Amino acid sequence: MTEVIVLNGGSSSGKSGIVRCLQAVLPDPWLALGTDTLVDAMPASMQASDAGIEFAPDGQVIVGPEFRTLEAAWIEGVAAMARAGARVIVDEVFLGGADSQKRWQKALGELRVLWVGVRCDSAVAAGREVARGDRVIGMAASQAEVVHRGMVYDLEVDTTHAESMECARTIAAHVS
Repeated sequence: MTEVIVLNGGSSSGKSGIVRCLQAVLPDPWLALGTDTLVDAMPASMQASDAGIEFAPDGQVIVGPEFRTLEAAWIEGVAAMARAGARVIVDEVFLGGADSQKRWQKALGELRVLWVGVRCDSAVAAGREVARGDRVIGMAASQAEVVHRGMVYDLEVDTTHAESMECARTIAAHVS
């Protein structure tokens, strides 16, 4: 039985919408956690420090050692929740591509994980980014491809033309 679903895609690719739809279509309750959850939980000072996380004016995201330490603890905590019986959907942005996936794979260990790539044309994601108004302009374009480098997925969906619910149903069909 699938215990964790990891969605990886760039900013404004549609991951959060898919997560909400997955929670609606999957028969059991699933917790939704993601990189935004982690960043929101950190003190504001982490966004003003080279050791934390920086959102550059061009959309680049730079992370420092204090961020990595907290991120590692958070990943282990998410894995512990899944081991304790919570089914978890992770909404992630693997800026390090395959290296990011390896960190999660190590923490998730023996858990049954469905790895899902969420793709979206960079121009479409950039348009969503502008419409949202809560992201640094350029983030979507800079992340659209880099987050998928070296990744190994069980399944990929593309939100360029597909709605969140359609993608969620495709993913749900692969959850055992």
